[in-house]
Amino acid sequence: MTKNFFGDTAVLLKRSLRHIARSPDTIITTAIMPIAMLLLFVYVFGGAINTGSDSYVDYLLPGILLITIASGISYTAFRLFTDKQSGIFERFQSMPIARSSVLWAHVLTSLVANLISVVLVVLVALLMGFRSGAGVLAWLGVAGILGLFTLALTWVAVIPGLTAKSTDGASAFSYPLIFLPFISSAFVPTDTMPGPVRAFAENQPVTSIVQAIRDLFTQQPVGTGIWTALAWCAGILVVAYAFAMATYRRRTS
Repeated sequence: MTKNFFGDTAVLLKRSLRHIARSPDTIITTAIMPIAMLLLFVYVFGGAINTGSDSYVDYLLPGILLITIASGISYTAFRLFTDKQSGIFERFQSMPIARSSVLWAHVLTSLVANLISVVLVVLVALLMGFRSGAGVLAWLGVAGILGLFTLALTWVAVIPGLTAKSTDGASAFSYPLIFLPFISSAFVPTDTMPGPVRAFAENQPVTSIVQAIRDLFTQQPVGTGIWTALAWCAGILVVAYAFAMATYRRRTS
């Protein structure tokens, strides 16, 4: 069974990646909005924002990377919805393949597509002056956090992808996720916010994740913050995976 699962997932992953290769505009579109926000905040608002950092692009980039991922996962929901509407799930069920491999192929496709989008955003940030003295281990740590965050949000995206009644409904769930970094330390320090807003900002997952990535980039001691960030990502991943698989079983039973 395990061998079949990995083999079936690899075959379906190739299918999904071919769709991405034939339509690279989805990745470009995903990266355009975060890049536009990066340009806007650095060159328009950056001079008026005091973060205590010498370079606002260095401060801003971790939050922009999370927004990039939140934007990208909407396409996972869209692709799942399209497959569901086209009847491809029913055809797969009639074949001797592992059922969960259908979802995992979409999830891994999201991981690859978001990796490309994140790299594009980082390259633009480098052109804008982003610099980091982080070593290989720190960069691997950043990649690990972003990868886990992508997996967590992608499994969240699977749920509306399976349950939505329209293409707009399948992708609309991502809007609150894109907005969440604005109420965090991604753009400004939380100590500048009013009391209730500050309390929310300091205790929501984006702030922990952004701060962990920022500390890794700036070679600051991460302390327990990185474990808080990983706990948020892992917790969201486990809950979303359980709900997504339960939804999938109901839809295919």
